[in-house]
Amino acid sequence: MSDTPRITLDDIVRRKREEVAARRQRLSVEALKEQISELGRPRNFFGALVRHPSGSPVNIIAEIKRKSPSAGWIRPEYQRDDFDPVAVARQYAAAGASALSCLTDGPSFAGDLGFIHRIRDAVALPVLRKDFIVDPWQVYESRAAGADAILLIAECLNDAEIIDLMILSHELGLTCLLEVHTIENLLRVRPHIGFPARSYCLLGINNRDLDTMTVDINHTLRLVDFVDDRSVLVSESGIRTYADLMRLAKQEVRIALVGESLMREERPGDALRALLTPRAI
Repeated sequence: MSDTPRITLDDIVRRKREEVAARRQRLSVEALKEQISELGRPRNFFGALVRHPSGSPVNIIAEIKRKSPSAGWIRPEYQRDDFDPVAVARQYAAAGASALSCLTDGPSFAGDLGFIHRIRDAVALPVLRKDFIVDPWQVYESRAAGADAILLIAECLNDAEIIDLMILSHELGLTCLLEVHTIENLLRVRPHIGFPARSYCLLGINNRDLDTMTVDINHTLRLVDFVDDRSVLVSESGIRTYADLMRLAKQEVRIALVGESLMREERPGDALRALLTPRAI
């Protein structure tokens, strides 16, 4: 057993707040707004996923992910400085992804905010910035970086913060993926889903237990009855097979975020194509 202390969500959020405070000193909101003014409109992340799946039971948000605190480096070659997120994004687009997710946190996930513009220049799919958003400054930063959507993690934010971040995201044309891990947080944020406009908000249920770090798709299936509008529900993590997609679809869950199981393969696009291929169950 490793003697290395496990990094908790609280640890990451604490570090992220310090990191954001330092970056905010170097780049003002006004400077970010100027960068935003030179960009076109965000792509419709919500619309790309809520439409009824075509040729697959579930629309897939395919994730570009090099490492995580729980898994470490997903493949040894992802440690190299020449890691190419664009090559992965092109594979996913060709394999049938409906949208993309890109990790941008550096210390814990080896992500880079600069990946987003590179990906959007190469493929036509909308892109989610997957990071720990804890400050309105990051919403402007996300939009300036080319993101079409941002992740908001309920476990990291109180209700007032969630509402403020959702309003600002809507003003900037960004979709929010509001993620919960527990039934308590699902019930807490349920009134906020669709605020301030339905077509800018998705609800994510993350199947990872933050205490044990185990992943179980049944977590979504246990909580689905507490979701008022399943058309905006995203099941995240632990989806590995076509049978998993069918289990979700039978409960009217039509969107899934899949990353680690794809990125473990030498060609993530082939892994996505296999995931989406109908087979006997």
